[in-house]
Amino acid sequence: MNFHINNLVAEQQNIVELFKVVKPKPAISIIGLGYVGAVSTACLAKLGHEVIGADLDEVKVNQIAQGISPIHEENLQNLLQDGVEDELITATTDVTAAVRDTDITFVSVGTPTKSDGGCDASYIISAAQMIGEGLKQKDKYHLVVMRCSVPPGTTLDVMVPEIEKASGLKMGEGFGICFNPEFLREGTAIADFDAPPKTVIGANDERAAMALTEVYYPVDDNVIITTIEAAEMVKYVDNIWHATKVCFANEVGRICKPLDIDSHEVMNIFVQDTKLNLSPYYLKPGFAYGGSCLPKEVRAVVHLGEELGVDLPLVNSLAETNKQQIQSAVDLIKNTGKKKIGFLGLAFKAGTDDIRESPILEVIASLLDEGFDIGVHDPAIGKDTSIKGQFNYVRNVCPHLEQVIDELPELMAANTGELLDDCDVVVVTQKNANFQMQVGARLNNKEVIDLVRLFDELPNHQSYQGIGW
Repeated sequence: MNFHINNLVAEQQNIVELFKVVKPKPAISIIGLGYVGAVSTACLAKLGHEVIGADLDEVKVNQIAQGISPIHEENLQNLLQDGVEDELITATTDVTAAVRDTDITFVSVGTPTKSDGGCDASYIISAAQMIGEGLKQKDKYHLVVMRCSVPPGTTLDVMVPEIEKASGLKMGEGFGICFNPEFLREGTAIADFDAPPKTVIGANDERAAMALTEVYYPVDDNVIITTIEAAEMVKYVDNIWHATKVCFANEVGRICKPLDIDSHEVMNIFVQDTKLNLSPYYLKPGFAYGGSCLPKEVRAVVHLGEELGVDLPLVNSLAETNKQQIQSAVDLIKNTGKKKIGFLGLAFKAGTDDIRESPILEVIASLLDEGFDIGVHDPAIGKDTSIKGQFNYVRNVCPHLEQVIDELPELMAANTGELLDDCDVVVVTQKNANFQMQVGARLNNKEVIDLVRLFDELPNHQSYQGIGW
């Protein structure tokens, strides 16, 4: 460690006062224009930074350059358009030039799961090599900020050596390194950037830590500064805890249902204890966890435990209990005795078009294998949504879903009404006002299986049942 973190934290308030002095904002390049990269591009430009978005995907680059959001995320398109019009946002496929022409580089490339369950660092290595080439073409100090979810040690042991080799520079001299985990929830990412639950900066030198603290000062004047390895681990711990909360609540629901106890009433009492039970977020029985973070990082921590020879029985059990929750949904559907099933919601979460490891895909795959007639509608997913591209990200983990992905375009209904009119059983996987209104109006002639607690007040109707209540 090149500096003492406790001393730096103690002096932070004095240093922050210096940031209030008006001075030019550093130019920022962002490598990887997926969810985190696209949101960061828009939000950092909103803070007044010149931002260059860099990606090898020409489609994403062209969209960002025109102020078009490559993903479905509330208010993102407006912010990108503002940034382009204000000449603060540009985009390029020339990653090396983007690094050369900026002061700080954020790395937000993919870290998919390898076939053995570990973290695939190939995109990180490629990005590091291009960063090194960019640094070789400049003579000013440059800060590299790693934002990807990676096992502890990856930033210093994998990324830094590649940058040093390609640039001929040494960390702490020609360039600095920080690890800055993101806590952006899909669907509310812009709001989370503007009002973060916490801002964590892992660094091993004062110059790097303070440069990144200055970037975040407008939205958080109380950042948490720690070691790079601790910051890497924080991201995993956060998501493993969220996955644990989902599974814990769902097991409560599975116990309560056969006892004819309303599991939400039980959990509403449980979460009132915010002193010992921490936060109520996620602690509601419902459907399985999914998406681009929780499944991948549960697997990563299981893999890490195996490598270290550490027994992690609870973490090891998360995937199995999640699998059981998926099977619970399949059983509820099959027990209706009906064959025409409509699904309201396909993405793992309302307000996003992300289907990576969406648990409802497993349900659909199981039913298609048994000859069920399936229809699907999701308001955020249309004919132009890159379903195939998302599947390629998780191909190693979900090869059995390839047939479902191929068939999905033919299963999609244009709107909620069309789907509901053409099914005997509707399975609700997302909660929104339109679904609530339209499903509520059809309780007399449709069987409803609710995986998300669509109604605040449970319908007293024989055609309605929830997965854990």
